[in-house]
Amino acid sequence: MAQEKTTLGGGCFWCIEAIFDQLKGVTDVVSGYSGGRTQNPTYRAVCDGVTGHAEVVQVTFDNEIISFQDLLDIFFTVHNPTTLNQQGADIGTQYRSAIFFHSDEQKHIAQATIDALNQSNVWGSPIVTEVTRFETFYPAEDYHQEYFANNKDNRYCQVVVAPKVAKFRQYYFNKLKA
Repeated sequence: MAQEKTTLGGGCFWCIEAIFDQLKGVTDVVSGYSGGRTQNPTYRAVCDGVTGHAEVVQVTFDNEIISFQDLLDIFFTVHNPTTLNQQGADIGTQYRSAIFFHSDEQKHIAQATIDALNQSNVWGSPIVTEVTRFETFYPAEDYHQEYFANNKDNRYCQVVVAPKVAKFRQYYFNKLKA
């Protein structure tokens, strides 16, 4: 097994975690914070926009089962990478679209993917996803982990997360865990 990690920000981490948790070859998904200047940030400080961190998920995956390219293809279909510091009603730098690459190979693949998507104009607007070298990851508080799985009756989960997960499952059913 060839374990690899990537750290991705695509708006609220509850949405992204709920999706990546379901993929074959993904062995762990942890919600947290990356890309800021504050050590050990709290959810409240990140939401207030004072830390510089983005809400992210750190994905551990077996690249013999699912590739980094596969993860990026899914990433770019489950959030809007053309809105700067915003996903739907979630606004602020903490909701920015970001790829924190863990290797030069990941950087190259991420940039090539963005270039290809921009060239094809699939989104109709330029992609503003930040591509930055990974430095530090801070896991979010325990109650954020597996949030969608544990809080399906939460209004935000019903209105925002569930439709994203359903759309993802429809398009990527062949990549889902049993």
